[in-house]
Amino acid sequence: MDNQHPFSVFAGSNTKYLAEEICKCLGCELGNINLQKFADGEFGVSYEESVRGRYVFLVQSTMPTADNLMELLLMVDAAKRASAYKIVAVIPYFGWARQDRKDKPRVAIGAKLVADMLTAAGIDRLITMDLHADQIQGFFDIPVDHLYASTVFLPHIQSLNLENLVIASPDVGGSKRANSYSKYLGCPMVLCHKSREKANVVSEMTIIGDVKDKNVIILDDMVDTAGTLTKAAGIMSNAGAKSVRAVVTHAVMSDPASSRVDDSSLEEIIFTNSIPFHKSCKKAHVLSVAPLFADTIQRVIDNRSISENYLTK
Repeated sequence: MDNQHPFSVFAGSNTKYLAEEICKCLGCELGNINLQKFADGEFGVSYEESVRGRYVFLVQSTMPTADNLMELLLMVDAAKRASAYKIVAVIPYFGWARQDRKDKPRVAIGAKLVADMLTAAGIDRLITMDLHADQIQGFFDIPVDHLYASTVFLPHIQSLNLENLVIASPDVGGSKRANSYSKYLGCPMVLCHKSREKANVVSEMTIIGDVKDKNVIILDDMVDTAGTLTKAAGIMSNAGAKSVRAVVTHAVMSDPASSRVDDSSLEEIIFTNSIPFHKSCKKAHVLSVAPLFADTIQRVIDNRSISENYLTK
């Protein structure tokens, strides 16, 4: 560390639990920041320690409401005005990522707008995980370190020691992710083809591939209302699957997701702690990504390669 800039890690209000874990892995104290809320709902940010000449890592997932994003933008601006050396936004869950293109006329591209706001605020680098669409990295003109939850999930899947394992993608869009898992694990892959009536409502779903007498793991980057996951699990169980599990990176888990999962044929749902999860779900199993982010932060400080840790791409 002799020739390196010192660093500090700060947390937004809704991702403090993860930042504390990251700091524990790094062997450092969480930075002191004052996040003040006013009576009208407005809030302000002030650093209670010097960040001059330091690497500043700001940990905050930007899931709705928009307050989380606005809080991060204020943290970035305050660090920039306090003469931080480099400002790195650590966004485990990059919200608004589903709005990554114009899928019909007269709609916003929310992911690009968020990228522009973060860049304008003054971040020098972004560290994030399992973006909804990989091409969102191209919305930024700064370095983006895109991490993969497979670094955490694959060892856990292997520890389950499941025979006749099959990896499933709940839609065609996730086939690349499912294919990389199936290659690593040396097992077959199946696809689900779905059509939607409207957002969060799946009208029809069919399985492409054989799941009879198989232990199936459904992969997805996020679970929102769990409609797709639970429907896919039901269809696979009816098709003769021995067991069905879901492995999902980001647990948005909007109501009634928890009750749907508990009432479904899913044996368990495994997800990371990229988003705070406080609801009751008997079948939920949470894996921490703090060691992954801590290692990445250390590699950024040391100017070392991050891709060495990738198990899949």
